[in-house]
Amino acid sequence: MPPILIHDLAGIDFSKPGKHHYQLAFHLDGDWGYSLVPLTVINGLRGPAARAVAVFGGTHGDEYEGQVVVKRLCLDLDPADMSGRVILVPQLSETACRGHSRVSAADGVNMNRAFPGAPRGSLSYRIAHFVRSAIFPQVEVVIDIHSGGKEAVFGLCASFHHIPDPAQRAENARVARLFDTPFVFLYASSMASGLLSDEAEALGKVTIGGEFGFGEAVSPTGARHAYEGTRNVLRHYGLLDGPIVKIDPARPEPPRFVEAFDLEDYVPCPRDGVWEPVLPVGSDVRAKDLIGRLHDFDDHSAPPVEVRAHRDGTLIALHFGAAASKGRTLYVIARAARL
Repeated sequence: MPPILIHDLAGIDFSKPGKHHYQLAFHLDGDWGYSLVPLTVINGLRGPAARAVAVFGGTHGDEYEGQVVVKRLCLDLDPADMSGRVILVPQLSETACRGHSRVSAADGVNMNRAFPGAPRGSLSYRIAHFVRSAIFPQVEVVIDIHSGGKEAVFGLCASFHHIPDPAQRAENARVARLFDTPFVFLYASSMASGLLSDEAEALGKVTIGGEFGFGEAVSPTGARHAYEGTRNVLRHYGLLDGPIVKIDPARPEPPRFVEAFDLEDYVPCPRDGVWEPVLPVGSDVRAKDLIGRLHDFDDHSAPPVEVRAHRDGTLIALHFGAAASKGRTLYVIARAARL
């Protein structure tokens, strides 16, 4: 069945048994029309489960693993084989996704800076408000699938914040392991405000993000970890039957937990230039190790600026593009996490 167009968002029946596809009509701010946000709600026909789960892709329109993975889940999950509730949103910022952009062309807003949203704000703030007020109350677990887009190359990772509550933090760690990524990254919430994950964590939800690719492409490896990892989460909470799957059998080691809480570890580019990294992301480094060079071609006889590690740790992220501008995050060094 094709998606049902919904104008009255308050009329969505999140408890209706089976699988139901919707397009949510949010008025555009400057045009006579709508942003049609895709939503699928699945209520398993085998009874309740311990937790309900919401999964988001397309929070940024130039990050594609989440979009394709969540769409596949919309198609593949069968309510006859399920217990509990799953809410799936493959393109949260639908206008950003159609524009293949980090921000929405409709209002110029980064959806992952728009939370908790506002019922009378611009388009992105109204969508964020709907998520905060209508979707989050339906679930206990939130998964927000990201990738570096054209911003950064990350070590393949699930991620979450170092939240104060020890029980919530421990459950986040357990769920993050289910994605079987080489790294689990605990990152600084002070780098930005208005994040979807911040809002879900503040409401007490088990909240997992992750960086599953880069370069405005779809990584087969990243998509596999995001897809099978999400299914592992559903198994963990009893929504699907079956054992937890080892996603990368060729890597016997469990995920390495690393953390970067200090803003000093998110190092900005000191000047405009052409960025030449000399180490791959995921490398372990020592203080003063050469990470890369910044080249200035106004005087091609001048030596490049050598960018060196400010401390020991793991190079968890690197600027993606060759063109680097002053102030953009150039690299991130994480250390072994203290859970």
